[in-house]
Amino acid sequence: MEARFIRFGEIEVNGVRYGYDVVVDGGKLRKRQKKPSKPFRDQFGHTPLSAAEDIPWEGRRLIVGAGVNGSLPVMPEVYREAERRGVEIVTVPLDKALELLEAAKDEDAFAVLHVTC
Repeated sequence: MEARFIRFGEIEVNGVRYGYDVVVDGGKLRKRQKKPSKPFRDQFGHTPLSAAEDIPWEGRRLIVGAGVNGSLPVMPEVYREAERRGVEIVTVPLDKALELLEAAKDEDAFAVLHVTC
């Protein structure tokens, strides 16, 4: 999977540019739907990644690109759910997440990528 950082708020995956958060689910991309996590915004000062979102749990590893500065909060319930499912979560700044995606085969690529903060 080809993935690269363009600038704050924009990434490119497999030749397509995205100016919003994306979810990679077995190599397929879709827009991250943050609405289920919005009720937790005041608690974290930012809309976090919560287990209420449609997280791609099918792989053995989930890459969380936590933004340019690595500031995306990931709620503890996400880590608990991952442990319950036997999924390793790797939470890293966006540039490192894109490197990890580059190394993954499409069918093994599962990620939530936050393109700002």
